[in-house]
Amino acid sequence: MDEATKRKLAKAGWKVGDASEFLGLSTEEDAYVELKLSLSKAISERRRRLHLTQTQVASRIGSGQSRVAKMEKAEDSISLDFMVRSMFAMGATRKEVVKAMG
Repeated sequence: MDEATKRKLAKAGWKVGDASEFLGLSTEEDAYVELKLSLSKAISERRRRLHLTQTQVASRIGSGQSRVAKMEKAEDSISLDFMVRSMFAMGATRKEVVKAMG
């Protein structure tokens, strides 16, 4: 958002901020959310680049398609450990996983 729009909104009584401010996240919580979102995006992109379905990825990681869908949405019920193991199951190297984590 450009500065002119921010000023206009502030003048009208609106408060401009980001999701972290709105949700009241600590620095650590914000970093965790960003990490999970980065991994989620990398998993989805890698799966598509490899021309794999969610079901095929699920088979590789010994899980179900719905968990892969949840992983690609960065849902709370999916752990970072599971996401990292899934990247490895799709052939990612440690370097690629670290890069995916931002």
